Amino acid sequence: MQTSHATSSTAATASLGRRIVAASWKPALFAVLMWLSAAAGAIPIPGTPVPITLQTFVVMLAGLMLPWRQAGSAVAAYLAAGAVGLPVFAGGASTMALVGPSAGFLFGFLPGVIVIALLRGKANTSSASAAALTAGRYLLAALVGGVVVVYALGFVIQSALTGVPIAAVALASMGFVAGDTIKAVVASLAAAGLSKLGR
Repeated sequence: MQTSHATSSTAATASLGRRIVAASWKPALFAVLMWLSAAAGAIPIPGTPVPITLQTFVVMLAGLMLPWRQAGSAVAAYLAAGAVGLPVFAGGASTMALVGPSAGFLFGFLPGVIVIALLRGKANTSSASAAALTAGRYLLAALVGGVVVVYALGFVIQSALTGVPIAAVALASMGFVAGDTIKAVVASLAAAGLSKLGR
């Protein structure tokens, strides 16, 4: 009787361990990808202190490919790594980036990725038209969460920290908006294609 109870307890513990690993490896992967996308290099844009990186693209992919809790966990882990001093942000920055001009964009990744994951809906690639509708939904989700939400926070916080009017901040950031719109298109097509491969 005791042996049977011990065996079932061990099996339950092993099952719980497998579930934890299964639920955590994807967020960990996307957190690392966010760091790598920042470490890969940043392209400065004249008129704004915030550089172009591929981080937004990774945020969009995370939101399009993970459940919202896992997507949010990935971004939260990335922000926490920077907050404790690891050089995971653009240009090898860490804690100070969270109080600098790009802070709003970094903090915007968290609600942004959750909005993407909640808006994207279920993938349906059973036919060409269904796949096109899925990619369209993914694009809308990526634009709303990865552009509108992230930039709304970014503009407000950058304006507050620098004293520059929001309209001027927004105008100086149009290059980012155009770039992130292209990233949203690529991310939505990639995520829809990957969901088809996973069927």
